[in-house]
This record gives sequence, C-alpha cells and structure tokens, in this order.
Amino acid sequence: MISRYTHPAMGKIFNEANEFQKWLDVEIAVCEVLAEDGKIPGAALQQVIEGAKVDVARIRAIEAEVRHDLIAFLQSLAEQVGDSAKYIHLGLTSSDVKDTALSLQLVEAAHIVEQDLIELLKAVAVQAKQHKLTIMVGRTHGIHAEPTTFGLKLALWYAELERHLERLRQATVSIRVGKISGAVGTFANIEPQVEARVCARLGLDAAKVSSQILQRDRHAHFVSTLALIGSSLDKFATEVRNLQRTDILELEEAFAKGQKGSSAMPHKRNPITCEQIAGLARVLRGNSLAAMENVALWHERDMTHSSVERIILPDSCILLDHMLRKFTGVVENLQVYPANMEKNLRRTYGITNSQRVLLALVEKGMSRQDAYGIVQKNAFAAWEQGSDFCEVIKQDPQVAMLLTREEVDNLFDYEYHLKHVEDVFARLGLT
Repeated sequence: MISRYTHPAMGKIFNEANEFQKWLDVEIAVCEVLAEDGKIPGAALQQVIEGAKVDVARIRAIEAEVRHDLIAFLQSLAEQVGDSAKYIHLGLTSSDVKDTALSLQLVEAAHIVEQDLIELLKAVAVQAKQHKLTIMVGRTHGIHAEPTTFGLKLALWYAELERHLERLRQATVSIRVGKISGAVGTFANIEPQVEARVCARLGLDAAKVSSQILQRDRHAHFVSTLALIGSSLDKFATEVRNLQRTDILELEEAFAKGQKGSSAMPHKRNPITCEQIAGLARVLRGNSLAAMENVALWHERDMTHSSVERIILPDSCILLDHMLRKFTGVVENLQVYPANMEKNLRRTYGITNSQRVLLALVEKGMSRQDAYGIVQKNAFAAWEQGSDFCEVIKQDPQVAMLLTREEVDNLFDYEYHLKHVEDVFARLGLT
C-alpha cells in the first residue's frame, strides 16, 4: 500500500525496483559463494556482477508472456549477461531467492518501525516527566475511582511501548533468516554450507530446516507483533479521544491554524488523528489473522500464502510506520488542561477518598464490613445530594466516635495519593 501517507524510506522498501534488487542481491551472493568453491569461473562471476541489472519494465514485459515473475526476472538477467547467465540460479528454486529477499525487506522495514517506536518513547517520556504530579481522577469502568496523575497514565504507556520494542526485536530475529535449500529443502542440488555462507553475506541466519519455503510462523510472529503495537496505539488514541470529550476536556489534540473540524458545525475540534489511528489498528489486527492463516500450507508448500503476503506484509509495515509517526506528533503537541483535570476530580464531592475513610475506621477497630457500610451510605448521600463528602462523613455519629474532625480532614488530602509516584518513575528510569 504505497500512498501519500507513506514514509519515503518505508515505501522504497516495498517498491518493485527494491524487491527485484533484493532478488538480485541473493542471486549474486550465491554466485559469489559458488565461485569461491570453484563451481563458477571467475570471469563469469565478473560478467554477472557487472552485467546483471534490474530492469523493471523488461521484467514485467516478459512476465506478461511467461506468467512467472521469477522466471521473467532470470530471463531479463540472461539478456544482459549473455552466456554467463547459465551460472545464475544454479540448484535453486524460486523461493530460495524470493523468501530470502523478503526477509531482507522485512528486516529493513523492522528497523524503521523500531526507530519510530524509539521516537514515540522519547515523546511519551517528555510528557510523562512534565506531568508527573499533574493530578487527575483515575477512572475504572469509566467511573471516578481514586486520584492519580496524568504522568502515571503516560508512564503506563511508556512501559507498554518498551515491551513492544522488545517484542519487535524478537520478531525481527525470527524473520531475519534465509534459505538456499532447493525445491523441497533437501539441498539436493546445492550444499548446506553454501546456504550458511550466502545468508551470512546477506546479514541473515540460515534456517535450521526449511521446505521449499521459510515456514510462515515466522511471518505470522512478525505481523502479529505489528498488530500488537497497533493495538496499543489504538488504546492510547482511544484514551485521548475519551479525555477530549466536551464534558471531560482534560486533553485535546492540537488543532492547527486554518484546520476545520466539521463541514456543518464551525465550532467542532475533533480528535481526527486519534480516530484514524484507532481505525487503522483494525486493519493491522485483520492482517495478523491473515498471517496466521498462512501458516498451514499443503505438504512442502502451496501458493495460498503468496497472494496474501503481497498485501499484508507491505501494508502492515507501512500502516504501522504511519500510525507511529502520526501518534508521536499527537503526543508531542498534546494540549493538556490540568485545571480541568482538577475540576473533574472535585466534581464528585470528594467521594474518591472513600477508601481512605474506610481504612481509617478499620484501623480504629471497626470491622471492615461495618466500616464499608457506613462509608458507602455516606458517599451515596453526598453524591445524590451534591454535598461535600468530607462534611457528610463527619456528621455520622459512628465515625465521630472514632475519628476527630481533623483526622477526617487529613483523609481528604489529595497529595496522599502521590507519595509513590517517584518510585514508579524510578522503576522506569524516568527520573
């Protein structure tokens, strides 16, 4: 999927010219190793290296007749190289070249995605440290729970992205393999040591065993990892969208000068980028399912995976690259409204301190069951009446018997909830 949203470097990896160049890189690497073993004359190798060039138009013209892209590629090389072309593709099958070349492409793409992740981590770290102690209400089930900080919310994102960075590196190792083992993986017409040396030249590991192809659990691992990263971006973007709602408005996507939010309503400032990211994550998850469907093939290989991969592999890499870069921009330019965060925290009349009151009563000797009932009754009353929970709870005679008014006041100090924020940030190295 090469589009106007595609990063030039990522798009180049999956264009036809680069794909064919990777095929040529594999073919030449095999020729070089065979020449070292005396199986190809030195002069012929030189002719192959100097004469073989990628000619996309000619390859496509030949393919229109022969209906086989790798044969069209080899025929195009033969036209350029002449008699020495007979040494190209010795003992190989098409997938020796195509699967090994595909691994080279995916490793290149993975390096770009890895750098994208690192840039997003940096952006999240900056905002997390800036808002380490920016207090806000924590919500569970969408309902006010207890105070937290916006920095802790971002610290959670940071830790998740760190896990994804490790997952991506593991998936890259899984896909950084080649195979030069022949038609069914038996090395009938080429030696195993040739495969090892060719892969080493290309910066790949040789698969320990292969059939006609590299096994597609590797590709499923890679695409599923991209989908997992996309799902976290979906999660983060959905949080921004929720906190940008008019009745919450604690965060807001930056709105550029001249930008329009609605064709009908000039007042609208919509979280359009986060909505795009949430939508595109669905495509990545769909692609991961298709990648898993590709694992089961007939016998040593069939062709059902090939057409699927022509879509899902470039699309997934390009989509995630786009999503990571766009969300990094969202984070870097995020509009944060601490005053609204504090205002929303106080909207529930202090009932978010209910657990502190409960624990204080238990510490004074009341049973947990009795304390829970008293606190719940008074919290509900404060909420329904729109009254300050601190004052309501002070009026309860059972509470007054155990806690002084000053002790109750101390239970409503929001700073209490921030005492271990630094500890969490230290765990992440965000100090």
